[in-house]
Parts: sequence; C-alpha cells; structure tokens
Amino acid sequence: MTEDSNLNISEMLKFSMDLWEKHKDEWAPMEPEKGKNFILYMIEEIGEVIAVIKKKGEDEIMNNPAVRDHFVEELCDVMMYYMDTLNRFKVSPEEFSKAYVKKFEHNMKRDYTKQYKEMPQ
Repeated sequence: MTEDSNLNISEMLKFSMDLWEKHKDEWAPMEPEKGKNFILYMIEEIGEVIAVIKKKGEDEIMNNPAVRDHFVEELCDVMMYYMDTLNRFKVSPEEFSKAYVKKFEHNMKRDYTKQYKEMPQ
C-alpha cells in the first residue's frame, strides 16, 4: 500500500485481524462476547478526538500540521476499534457495505427539519 492509497472496508478489517493475530496471546479473543468492550474503547477514543477539538480548536486542526496529525491519529484509533468490533461480530465487508448504502439511501430521503420539529419535547 502506498501513502496516497485509499483503504477500503476489506483492507481495514484485514488489518484489524492481522494486528490481533500478532497479539492474540495478550489481547481479548476475537469473539462477540468481547465486542461491547471494543465499542467502549472506541467511545474512549472519540473522547480523545473531542479533547483535541476542545483544547486546540478548529483553526489549529486545519492549519497546524502537528495538531492535525494528532487529530487524525485519534480518528484512526476510533476506526481501529470500530473495525475490531465489526470483526468480533463477524460483519463481512459485503454485509457492512450493503447496510451502509441502504442507510445512506434512507437518509437521503429523510426530511430532518420536519423530523426534529415533530419530536416530543
């Protein structure tokens, strides 16, 4: 893979499995029962993304290369735990892609303004 490549879901899931294979003797098993823990780890990483935004702000993220690198690295941590979760629940790239497109198409038809106005308060 070159530095200018775009990852796809299959590659990301494979990277997740490769890393787990390397550390499987020390890390949690690749089973659904451990999936919720990885969602919690992912949420923790989302908190770190939020911390960068709060502490450094949007301008620093967009214009300071060191801050931007840290911000993107934290986003990568989020994605890595997300891929670990998908692997633990044996979600295939095809299954994920099909559901993603279906949800996207549903969202494209939604009227968010109307939906939120009709929500009970």
